[in-house]
Amino acid sequence: MTTLEFHPDAEGFLAAAADHLAANPTGSTVVASVAARMQRDGTGGVPVDAGFASWWLVVRDEAGQVVGAGMRTAPFEPYPLYLLTMPEDAAAELGRVLADRGEPVGAVNGALPAVEVCAIAYAEAVGGTVRQAEQMRLQEVEELVPARAASGRLRSAGPEDLDLAHRWFDAFGAAAAAQAGRHDPHPPPIESRDSLAKRIAAGEIWFWEDPEGVPVHVTGFNPPSFGVARIGPVYTPDEHRGHGYAAAAVAEVSARLLAGGSRVCLFTDAANATSNGVYERLGYRPVVDMANLLVDLPEG
Repeated sequence: MTTLEFHPDAEGFLAAAADHLAANPTGSTVVASVAARMQRDGTGGVPVDAGFASWWLVVRDEAGQVVGAGMRTAPFEPYPLYLLTMPEDAAAELGRVLADRGEPVGAVNGALPAVEVCAIAYAEAVGGTVRQAEQMRLQEVEELVPARAASGRLRSAGPEDLDLAHRWFDAFGAAAAAQAGRHDPHPPPIESRDSLAKRIAAGEIWFWEDPEGVPVHVTGFNPPSFGVARIGPVYTPDEHRGHGYAAAAVAEVSARLLAGGSRVCLFTDAANATSNGVYERLGYRPVVDMANLLVDLPEG
């Protein structure tokens, strides 16, 4: 028998779940990094006008040990849940609890099978249906393989690069979907201008520029949480693809993070053979499969 423990802020959540996150820092990377950023910046999550509040979830077993975690903090529609691994009975109970308290759920992202169990339980309770939007793969590199040489160089982004970085971050979602054979009509923005400016100031955004000094690619990373840094996003505009810029940039950023003592991971779309091939050649290997699921609610 498990129990669900909701926390309204990152501080309380981390106080309860830090040891659990640290025990599997790669698998916990998204929740851990978002919690750390919100704790550091004092930022909120879901907007007030969404009709429900942000929350953080700790799952405990009968002995009171933490056996799962999750969050609902994404500030964009459909305000998806994000779940880490947890017992299936807890995932199902979460779906039913959210339905009982009238909290709308349009998407559930994170580790399989927890996300599927939760989404199905919620959909059954409200008369909805579940479909898969993406299957993601979390990968980690232990022995980095050098990338093929690419012309140009890597450089850290500066304040003057904010406009370009923001445009490219906004373009990333649609480009990644198209490369995987999907055509999502309006992929959500992955970064606001304010949050991106903070990441640039913190040295987390890098451009690859060609020999003439023209930016041709951007790679970002999330700073280490419990010793694990996460690469992303990785974006090359169409007109600059095919020159090895992405592989070179990811390899160099990964090398810098590894040299600093961090473990390094990233997400790939399981349907994107191009990016999966790039990362495999660099030495990235699968850790866990995850999914982004959509819940279609009944009309009315």
